[in-house]
Amino acid sequence: MARIGIAGIGRMGRAMAERLLEKGHEVTAWNRSPEKVEPLLALGARRAETPRALAEGSEVVLSILTDPAAIEAVYGGEQGILSADLSGRTVVEMSTVRPQVQIELGQRVRAAGGGFVECPVGGTTGPARQGRLIGLLGGEESDIAAVRPVLEDLCRRIEHAGPVGAGAAMKLAINLPLLLFYQAFGEAMTLCRHLGRDPAWLVDLFADSSGGPNVLRTRGPSIALALAGGEPGPVTFDVDLVRKDLRTMLEEARARGAELPLTARALEIYDRAAAESWGSKDAATLAAYWPSKAAAAAATEAGGSR
Repeated sequence: MARIGIAGIGRMGRAMAERLLEKGHEVTAWNRSPEKVEPLLALGARRAETPRALAEGSEVVLSILTDPAAIEAVYGGEQGILSADLSGRTVVEMSTVRPQVQIELGQRVRAAGGGFVECPVGGTTGPARQGRLIGLLGGEESDIAAVRPVLEDLCRRIEHAGPVGAGAAMKLAINLPLLLFYQAFGEAMTLCRHLGRDPAWLVDLFADSSGGPNVLRTRGPSIALALAGGEPGPVTFDVDLVRKDLRTMLEEARARGAELPLTARALEIYDRAAAESWGSKDAATLAAYWPSKAAAAAATEAGGSR
């Protein structure tokens, strides 16, 4: 069993910490808002007062943070992870960011004496809690070997995509069709909502057709609830994070001299959703956003025709 430090106890960080505690690891946690660590203490975790203390007390340091600014805040500065002597320690950075962010961080970690692996993951809090994530690794074989037992407790599938930066590129690529699907599915629903069929029936039918990706099999009930006007349950990945990921994809494409026109259009639509108080809702509700706009427009037209 390993001594593991986790920086970033958001929804995913907490689920990972609970999973690793359940598997018998010694877990220490740090979060900018200390109260988020409290539920883990009752499960046997320890609290680190600073990111530096977290690194100094751990063999493996995991971080899962929102964006490059949050990464810099945790790793940089007098009490950041990079201020510790990282000799004999391996850092595993799991945030969804551009490849260059991981490449530059990996160089800084190695300069501080540590090993570095990037491992953005496919999956949300449910798979994290069950050890069913997909790990997309970038790094050296020797560093990956050092942390593989820990990652195997979190992931059902681990893929070494290439050097540092490759994992980040794969994560953006894998997320892109999923995030576009929510809008595409919402548009599909506008073509058949007038039939008055149960949303759960529609989702089940699509899931069994060529128009149904894996997300309909795993999150179908939540999407159906959203289409029916209900709440899909606890938020696992909110719309604001979807927007952040889409912006990251567009930035990466521009840096490579490419365009992502569908992604750009989807971001415009999701920005509208956020402006209409959808930002904190679960991503599963995005499939309901466009049909709700169509329904509102139809109701307005019907009212005006009276």
